[in-house]
Amino acid sequence: MKEYIQKTFTGERAMFGTDGALFDYCTFADGESPLKESRNLEIEHTLFRWKYPLWYTSNVSLKHCTLYEMARAGIWYVDGISVEDTIIEAPKNFRRAKNIKLRNVDLPNAAETLWNCQDIEMDKVTAKGDYFAMNSENIVARDFKLVGNYGFDGCKNVEVHNATMLTKDAFWNAENITIYDSFISGEYLGWNSKNITLINCTIESLQGMCYIDNLVMKNCRLLNTNLAFEYSNVDVKIVGEVESVLNPEKGIIRADRIGELIMDGRKITIDQTKIEAGEILKTADRAEWER
Repeated sequence: MKEYIQKTFTGERAMFGTDGALFDYCTFADGESPLKESRNLEIEHTLFRWKYPLWYTSNVSLKHCTLYEMARAGIWYVDGISVEDTIIEAPKNFRRAKNIKLRNVDLPNAAETLWNCQDIEMDKVTAKGDYFAMNSENIVARDFKLVGNYGFDGCKNVEVHNATMLTKDAFWNAENITIYDSFISGEYLGWNSKNITLINCTIESLQGMCYIDNLVMKNCRLLNTNLAFEYSNVDVKIVGEVESVLNPEKGIIRADRIGELIMDGRKITIDQTKIEAGEILKTADRAEWER
């Protein structure tokens, strides 16, 4: 394996098509696509300062690296990449890529990142940006943090552990999602999705968990959550109070307390949903805006 130690590379496609190399303490300065069509790379302590550095690459390892803001759209069409202890400041990274492993990675400008990707493992990843992971599939995330709206839109086969997500309209149009021991805050969580399971989670969501086919919640707490479960097929167990429930389609809802239960027989078949609540403070047959 050829080694490049503390070198600076400039110009378009500076190291195009490299096969089998170590880059350590190097800088890829101005010049697009410096490692395009390369493979079998070990990259450590290296700086990427310009656009499209790792397009169409395979079998790449990055450790202790920095991708600056202008290294945007940097990792596209890649098969096999491991990124560890790295800051990726650039947006729009990871597009139509597969076999991705991220560990101790900070993505402070993660807008439109991880789009249309497959087979992703994330450990201790922090991301800030809208539309994170859209249309990606086969994802496992542990100790994950996200700030940014519309996360995981259109995703399939996602497993999340110990996450904190501040994300409006998250997990829309998604399928086969399981989330454990996590906190999610954001309006309209999970709409138009199928097979969503939340276990030991805390949720804050205006009109959350609506239009879901097969929603399962086990030992979850709902903070400031109202107009929940509209037209959803549910099997949920809520610890504490849910502020209001609106027109669930069918299933069972268990809660210590429901602030207001709204069941409109014009829109749903009421006896298709079983309610087990320690206390229901108020019932109604119409939503407030229809009264």
